[in-house]
Amino acid sequence: MPIRIPENLPAQNVLLGENIFTMDSQRAASQDIRPMEVAILNLMPNKIETEVQLLRLLSNTPLQINVDLIRINDLTPKHTPQSHMDAFYHDFSDVAEKRYDGLIVTGAPLALLDYEDVNYWDTMKTILEWANRHVQSTLYLCWAAHAAMYHFHGIQRKLREEKLSGVFHHRVNDPLNELLRGFDSEFYAPHSRYGYIDPADYNSIPGLSVIAESAEAGAYVVASDDKRMVFITGHPEYDPETLNDEYVRDLNAGLEPKIPCNYYPGDDPGKPPVVRWRAHGSLLFTNWINYYVYQTTPYDLNQLVEKDQRKR
Repeated sequence: MPIRIPENLPAQNVLLGENIFTMDSQRAASQDIRPMEVAILNLMPNKIETEVQLLRLLSNTPLQINVDLIRINDLTPKHTPQSHMDAFYHDFSDVAEKRYDGLIVTGAPLALLDYEDVNYWDTMKTILEWANRHVQSTLYLCWAAHAAMYHFHGIQRKLREEKLSGVFHHRVNDPLNELLRGFDSEFYAPHSRYGYIDPADYNSIPGLSVIAESAEAGAYVVASDDKRMVFITGHPEYDPETLNDEYVRDLNAGLEPKIPCNYYPGDDPGKPPVVRWRAHGSLLFTNWINYYVYQTTPYDLNQLVEKDQRKR
């Protein structure tokens, strides 16, 4: 089944070019099923690139999914036209009374800022609390995963001296967890961050478990027992060239970045990167939609039960 996205969204042409079926509102209205309602809070500066990455992963499901794009504020993004934001994004206030089956909160380029110094932190806290009341299952990516752990459980991330960048080997800790159904016992996933939280800190929270981790990159997938919160510290949505683009950007900015680990053949940036994470990334999102959202959400979203996420 397709995903339903706003008509004329630029991602539509990209996905159609990849033989991924999407539909607009008029076509979706003829489908006599209850579609999943999924929101994406996009905190990344290049909104369009992130949209394509996430919509591509959401498309690999037999379910019809209605997608709402949400912005954190009305400030003009550095790398996205304001016309795009005005045409396709909802202000949070516009959807604050709506309920969703699923919510994805993206990462953000805020690696070295204290949470309290983030200019939209108050709004972020409001949305996190709103998600407890209005969303069946929320998936937090990278910075958002750490931010949610800080807000709900008071756990502060630690910072590396050098950025963790590359494609790292991981192992499955809980092969029976439905979020990892179909995974090989070992797999690779991209990371691009300074922050980290020790696996022991995640596991110290009742109801949370590190279900996949890396000896080099640490905790990767953390899930709540009730399936209503998923924390992913890496970037399964990344395109083949995303780490390269970040490396070149940092190089041009004079930051002297290290070459991303396990990415270029022979660590040679002049060679095309080796892509070995996209199958697991697709399966991860498909499992989330199927087992953590569709299989658990009430048919009537007004019957959602508020999540109990108290700070330690």
